[in-house]
Amino acid sequence: MIAFAYPILLSLALLPLLLIKFLPEHKEHKSSVKLPFFSELIKLTGFNPKHAHTKASSFAQKLTVYLAWLLLVIALARPQFIEAPLTKTIASRDLLLAVDLSGSMDTKDFKNKSGENVTRLDSVKEVLSDFLTKREGDRVGLVFFGSAAFIQMPFTEDLEICQELMDEAQVRMAGPQTMLGDAIGLSISIFDQSDLDDKVLILLTDGNDTGSLVAPVKAAQIARDKGIVIHTVAVGDPAAAGEQALDEVTLKEISSLSQGQYFWAGNRQELEGIYTEIDKIGVRELETVSHRPKQELYHIPLACFLALIMFYHFYKLYKISRHTKQSKVVKLD
Repeated sequence: MIAFAYPILLSLALLPLLLIKFLPEHKEHKSSVKLPFFSELIKLTGFNPKHAHTKASSFAQKLTVYLAWLLLVIALARPQFIEAPLTKTIASRDLLLAVDLSGSMDTKDFKNKSGENVTRLDSVKEVLSDFLTKREGDRVGLVFFGSAAFIQMPFTEDLEICQELMDEAQVRMAGPQTMLGDAIGLSISIFDQSDLDDKVLILLTDGNDTGSLVAPVKAAQIARDKGIVIHTVAVGDPAAAGEQALDEVTLKEISSLSQGQYFWAGNRQELEGIYTEIDKIGVRELETVSHRPKQELYHIPLACFLALIMFYHFYKLYKISRHTKQSKVVKLD
């Protein structure tokens, strides 16, 4: 749609009419030019000074002047084309995904959508991809951990990049062990840079802590004090032994301390259900902002104004030139 930035200026379109109506006509008396050969000039031109008068403006001239003024007024009012509104959801929560890449995540005890046996990590990737597509209104970050924890991606609203980085994750790329406490500690430092009040950490692992600098439970207490909610998701085998054993007790304590929840996924369907439950826990109203782009159009009436004035003056020059040629023909005759 077309709108004006300053519609009040359109009232200036009536100004010439008001001036003509209420202001007196311009009258001016000047001394005539005295020429010693004036009588000869009258004979040559055929002009009778007794009937001399200033020719009133023609209708075409009046119309041209008024149209030019009207185009200037329209340009001053700044016409704009207002495009369709663009809506953006404002991020209201920081969601951090901490994913275990230890060696045990290579175990093929999950099935994908096609029913084929895949590794735990591949199943997590597949389900997380669907989960990330529903993260409207969230800023998402990624932390990978194994023998060490590192930031794969800080908080961002670009969920496509997040999915690409998740797809590129490989088992043991952070080492074969499971530094669970260090992963929580690193997550806390990332949340310290966040200015949002709602902070959620989803900690996904299939093992137990194997020697973190900070004990997982201690790290969870610090997270709680900083307002971080931790949901723990276990994808390991509770019956396993050694370093691959699933420490459910610690994971439950971590989630309990931080007012989160503990989930165990024995297969892909249960893993999908976990993220559905997390969505229900974190239900909130999304805040959106709307913006309608504006395209300036003032240059169009301004260009029309210049074209009209130039056309009028070229037309007048043409008329004068034609009249001069006709006068010369008459004199020759």
